[in-house]
Amino acid sequence: MSLRDSDLISIQEARELAARAAEAQRKFAKFSQEQVDAVVDACAQAATDAGEQLARAAVEETGYGNVPDKIIKNRLGSVDVHRAIRGMRTVGILREDKEKGILEVATPVGVVAAIIPSTNPTSTAIYKTLISLKARNAIVLSPHPTATRCICQAASVMSHAALRAGAPEGLIGCMEHTTLQGTQELMRHRGVGVILATGGTGLVRAAYSSGKPAYGVGPGNVPAYIERTAGVRKAVADIIAGKTFDYGTICSAEQAIVAEETICDLALEECRRQGAYFLSPDEIRKLGAVVIQPGTFTPNTKIVGRPATMVAEIAGIAVPPSTRVLIARLDPAQVGREHPLSAEKLSTILAFYSVPNLAAAIELCTRLLQFGGLGHTIAIHSQNEAAIREFGQAVPAFRVCVNTSAVHGSIGYSTNLFPAMTLGCGALGGNITSDNIGPQHLMNIKRIAWSSRAIEHRTIPADQRLAGEAFTPVQAAASSKPPSAEPAIAVAGVAANPAAAMAAGSPGAASTLPDRALIARVVEHYMAEHGIPRGAAAQAASPAPGAEDGGLKPASTPASAAAEIVARVFRDKAAAATPRSTIAPTPPAKPEARPAPEPRPLSPAVTVSPFVSETDVRQAITRQQKIFIGPKTIVTPSARDLGVAHEIFVETDLAPAPTKPGPASGALTSRLDY
Repeated sequence: MSLRDSDLISIQEARELAARAAEAQRKFAKFSQEQVDAVVDACAQAATDAGEQLARAAVEETGYGNVPDKIIKNRLGSVDVHRAIRGMRTVGILREDKEKGILEVATPVGVVAAIIPSTNPTSTAIYKTLISLKARNAIVLSPHPTATRCICQAASVMSHAALRAGAPEGLIGCMEHTTLQGTQELMRHRGVGVILATGGTGLVRAAYSSGKPAYGVGPGNVPAYIERTAGVRKAVADIIAGKTFDYGTICSAEQAIVAEETICDLALEECRRQGAYFLSPDEIRKLGAVVIQPGTFTPNTKIVGRPATMVAEIAGIAVPPSTRVLIARLDPAQVGREHPLSAEKLSTILAFYSVPNLAAAIELCTRLLQFGGLGHTIAIHSQNEAAIREFGQAVPAFRVCVNTSAVHGSIGYSTNLFPAMTLGCGALGGNITSDNIGPQHLMNIKRIAWSSRAIEHRTIPADQRLAGEAFTPVQAAASSKPPSAEPAIAVAGVAANPAAAMAAGSPGAASTLPDRALIARVVEHYMAEHGIPRGAAAQAASPAPGAEDGGLKPASTPASAAAEIVARVFRDKAAAATPRSTIAPTPPAKPEARPAPEPRPLSPAVTVSPFVSETDVRQAITRQQKIFIGPKTIVTPSARDLGVAHEIFVETDLAPAPTKPGPASGALTSRLDY
């Protein structure tokens, strides 16, 4: 596709505005909540003061709608939206849940690329600017080409107000040379964080395919159901008020009336009384030929946002000057492409259907929404609470307006919905959300979460560890469960697994054995730091010359619990390594046989419990004591969970003591006060 000069100008403008906005946003992100609110307040006040001027500029430039209603829409953006977001917190900590240990922190998304339609140009520009700035974002507006001047005028009014309030230059930008290529460049720009797309289906799809997060909208083929218990006069008045509001330019305006047969004649008469003109079958064909653009099935821009008398004139139909809406009576089966007046028309035209009951109304309204308004908006007029609830839950629309105009209710003017000009249609309508879009959608939430549940620490068994992987004493101390196999110990660069080295037949196996005395001191140091009693001696016994098992078994009795642990480790490793050895070492001279020395008792004695219950753990918690457990200790699941959570257990390789339970405990436990 070749690019014209206007396309190149638009692309360059989009790049420059996005870059300036990104730089401004980095500064704006550091503003306090008070500073942000001051900027938003200034923009809202400036837009309110210029509301009528902007409304006139929009009508003059686009030809859509009327000035009084556009003033109301501008005030919805500058007054109602501002009032709704005024107390909203968007800086720093948003919420703190002390019970769960979670902090939620606001984070802006960056630059908002805002696509602005020609049907609601200035009001949408005001609304999107305020919600973007409130969330500490910058914004770049991409106007519809037929509404560029009025949209840029609205942006200029708010930009000057923001600068006077201390905002950085470039926080609010507006493209003055808009083309499709320029808009696509803006949406794809690396500085843009999110896209707010309001416009035709093609533009919304382009936003979704840009590779950036996007909030889009869908079409709104809105039915209004008049149930048999409704106040018919008010219902008809609400429907016509919504349909004629700015001449039907809002996508949530009513497109069809669905009335129950019992009140159908009353509804028809009320429509005539309030300014409706009912089309003949021939006039329905004439109007249907001009409502939809050939080949696109989108509303003809010649009739969009025009008064009923002008629409009739375009179609070659003579109507009274007092005509407010044109109504085409259709059969319930007349829904679809063959019946253009059953579609979204964005003008002062209504279809009229009658149904026998609530179930038939739900079925017909569902088909109308499926034809072109899934997920958008619907209205029901009724005094029957049960019927309202059944209808609202059954129809595929995410805004169900009760006893009010669909357009005024959906945008939050006559209801307590969030006031908005961008109405999400959810997954049904191909959108990411079904919400009315606000500042909460334009910021990310960072969550700072504290630990609330103990995790299990496992030690990798030696036979499953990668070759050469070291397991340091610090790692051994950090483990909360006894290993299934003895860990390899690396101290001061000594080989991590001496038994494995011997098994592999390494010539230097004997010389790479770690110093048992050094390891014993490390273990005793750890035991001292964690309150585990040590032996009377300060050092582990050194290996005696001519010791058995290749010099791995000490000739003298260990002088401490640490020495006993180390000695046991080396005995086990020697036993495991000897059968696998491929090079038989020269056997040392066999020493004179003598009985194995009795180990000296620890001082104070450490008694390992053979069984631990939850009661034992609770008693230890109350007394601020520890419980020693070994590999053969049986710990109940509830005791294990409670003990781990309160760090009650001290794990050791020693065997449980063969003593009976004492009077103060239900299990064999020896506890030391910390």
